[in-house]
Amino acid sequence: MKKKNYWLMKSEPSCFSIQDLEKAPGKTTFWDGVRNYQARNMLRDEIKPGDQVLFYHSNAEPPGVAGIAEVVKEGYPDHTAFDPQNDHYDPKSNTKNPTWYMVDIKHVKTFKQELGLDRLRLLPELKNMVLLQKGSRLSVQPVSAKEWETIVKLAN
Repeated sequence: MKKKNYWLMKSEPSCFSIQDLEKAPGKTTFWDGVRNYQARNMLRDEIKPGDQVLFYHSNAEPPGVAGIAEVVKEGYPDHTAFDPQNDHYDPKSNTKNPTWYMVDIKHVKTFKQELGLDRLRLLPELKNMVLLQKGSRLSVQPVSAKEWETIVKLAN
C-alpha cells in the first residue's frame, strides 16, 4: 500500500481561493500555472492521488493555511502552457515534450479560521517546516506527517 504524502500548495486568494475550490464543479480543479522546476518535479513525479494538501493563501493579509484538499489525479502536462491566450503561457513548452505539469485536487475542508503565518511560526513543532524557512518561496512544498497533524489539530 502506498504511503500517503502531505503537501502545501500556495494560491493568491484574489486569483483562486479555497472558497473558489469549494464552489468548483465537483469541488475539483486542476492546479495549473506552476512555473518553477523544483515544484514541477514534485507535481510530475511525487504527488499522487490520495495525497493530502494544505491549501495556503499567499499574498494575503495575513497569509495562512485556509483548508484541506486531496489530490485526485496525478501529474499530467499543464495545457495552459500551450495556450497563447492564457496568463501561464510558455512559448518554449510544447505538447510533444511538455515542460510544465499539474495535478487535480478536490476540496476536503475549509477551516473556520485561517491559520496565519505568524501563528504557525510560534509553534516549535513546525520549526523545520519548509514554509517557515527563510527564503522559501515554492508554491508546492512537502509537509511532514508531524507538521500535517500539528496544523490539522490546531485548525480543529
